[in-house]
Amino acid sequence: MVYTSQIKAARSLLGWRQQDLARASGVGLATIQRIEMRDGPASGNYTTVLKIQAALEKAGIEFTDGDGGGIGVRLNKRPTKAR
Repeated sequence: MVYTSQIKAARSLLGWRQQDLARASGVGLATIQRIEMRDGPASGNYTTVLKIQAALEKAGIEFTDGDGGGIGVRLNKRPTKAR
């Protein structure tokens, strides 16, 4: 499960704007904005959230699930520009 706070933090680590994430994931900007407006688990179409997660992971983001004390993200490799 991906949380909106993880998506926002991941974008910050990469230096991406919402537009960059929309372009990299193939998800509309309005959808990214709507997802990020809410707190908690990312809501919306399951495949849409998977596209967002996959784009961030391709750019080097690793999502952590709370095993080490809480949910989060970390950057595993040098950030790349959004497509």
